[in-house]
Amino acid sequence: MARYLDVHPDNPQPRAIAQVVAMLGDGGLVAYPTDSGYALGCRMDDRDGADRIRRIRHLDDRHHFTLVCADFAQLGQFVMVDNAVFRAIKAATPGPYTFILRATSEVPRRLAHPRKKTVGVRIPDDTVAQAIVAALGEPILSSSLILPGTSDAMTDGWQIKEELDHVIDAVVDGGERGSEPTTVIDASDGVPEVVRVGAGDPSRFA
Repeated sequence: MARYLDVHPDNPQPRAIAQVVAMLGDGGLVAYPTDSGYALGCRMDDRDGADRIRRIRHLDDRHHFTLVCADFAQLGQFVMVDNAVFRAIKAATPGPYTFILRATSEVPRRLAHPRKKTVGVRIPDDTVAQAIVAALGEPILSSSLILPGTSDAMTDGWQIKEELDHVIDAVVDGGERGSEPTTVIDASDGVPEVVRVGAGDPSRFA
């Protein structure tokens, strides 16, 4: 049965955040809020956690996860940001954008695109998500909580608890969130290309 943690959306309780971080450290899989619906997350090196996400969402081995980072400095440890797009990416974060960039050696090889050596990264504009990833001290390996047969991310913590009670370890309920996914920008070749239009304004990368 999943633990249910009701946290304040603007001032998340430090004790609750510490409990989430401890669960992630012990190999836990949690559902947590972001600025584009709820997401499933585990530690970056948790292979079992990634497999559990794939099973819940019915994903294959080719699915690419996103590294959710606390800030731009942390993001820079895991991807190579070309000077040509540095300012545009920095200006858009935090926000509902996912950037596909070339991975550094800090990213486990199994998480990077096998041919392009790229990985998705983002910095959510969400206080609860920010608090968790900052306290963890490393990115959260994440995937939007979109159940099989649906197209939108789940938006309500209590509903997630009811739906996934026996397949995840915790639900961090930070209140209702919007369901529109992130806008995805592929900047791996130094020229930003919008590959999915979502919650983030794509015009700044046009």
